[in-house]
Amino acid sequence: MTYDITAIRSRFPALRAGTAHFDGPGGTQTPEPVIRAIADALAQPLSNRGRETLGERNAEAIVTGARQALADLLGASPEGIVFGRSATQLTYDFSRTLAKDWAPGDEVVVTRLDHDANIRPWVQAAERAGATVRWADFDPATGELTADDIRAVLSDRTRLVAVTAASNLIGTRPPIAEICALAREAGALSHVDGVHHAAHTLVDLEGLGADFFVCSPYKFLGPHHGVLAARPELLRTLRPDKLLPSTDVVPERFELGTLPYEFLAGSTAAVDFLAGLDTAADGTRRQRLVAGFAALEGHEQTLRTQIDKGLAALRGIRIHSHAADRTPTVLMTFEHRATADAYRFLAERGIQAPAGTFYAIETSRRLGLGDTGGLRIGLAPYNNSEDVDRLLAGLSEFLG
Repeated sequence: MTYDITAIRSRFPALRAGTAHFDGPGGTQTPEPVIRAIADALAQPLSNRGRETLGERNAEAIVTGARQALADLLGASPEGIVFGRSATQLTYDFSRTLAKDWAPGDEVVVTRLDHDANIRPWVQAAERAGATVRWADFDPATGELTADDIRAVLSDRTRLVAVTAASNLIGTRPPIAEICALAREAGALSHVDGVHHAAHTLVDLEGLGADFFVCSPYKFLGPHHGVLAARPELLRTLRPDKLLPSTDVVPERFELGTLPYEFLAGSTAAVDFLAGLDTAADGTRRQRLVAGFAALEGHEQTLRTQIDKGLAALRGIRIHSHAADRTPTVLMTFEHRATADAYRFLAERGIQAPAGTFYAIETSRRLGLGDTGGLRIGLAPYNNSEDVDRLLAGLSEFLG
């Protein structure tokens, strides 16, 4: 594997400002090929999709290309790729659609490890349908959410299990394939929030066994919109609310209004960028993505080890990320110091490491951090060892 971090960083114009970014879980910086793809899409003729005019053909090619690119990234079928404004919006849309068939006595499982975007839509849909919400807990001491934790709240009335593939707050990666298999055995559907997961690990929808998987390209170097992947045959069984004249074909029946063509072009470029992270790789796009993510995981593991060792040498820090399998994400709090003060202190030194709950409100409360949360450090493909040195030096200075 070849991971040339110097060459990679040179392709991110935002890095020229000199900031060391540890805010990847909230959204990554954008590489030049993605910026150029967005601009190029807007610079050519564009109109509603079709096959007659150049603008129509350009729009059609962008959408078709983006579906294939995201299918390659997620190990899915292009006919199962649905685009939306955000992962939150897509989850709300699908919660309303699925809840049409729920009734009193039915049950929905959510977890306290999840971002609220994979909790509140299901809770609210269940309340409207008269269904019961059952909560799967995680161990706050270890950060682990196990298959047994899900099994404990499953029943023959479970209609859906909503679970994160990786906690955006503490990084925990639950055993998703095992959890999805449990849901399937119970006769339930599984909805997996992969927003944080997809930025660090190559997804295989079939291997995970997830019925629905959502992610956000802006978490992995692309523009701001949402993506849902599912089996086309499953999507064909669902009847979302839609306009009468809009198409009823899958996946378009779930996409409301005109798609953001320029952002879809940018997402294709982001996937291609990820496929080029291992400069020695060749083959199909999926094969190059396999190699690229392997190289990325190796790079991030090296930096994560550097961070973990550096934090262990500092006094006055409490670490809340302990799961054996987790993304390169660390949540911390400080003895007698506010995390918001640390955030500002680091920002003044050109180090971006934000504080808060990051919408994982249930996780923060379960950890005993209330609605304040902690300081989160998260890696992205462009971070390097010098960034980590600056972070550790800044934290050391803050702690005095």
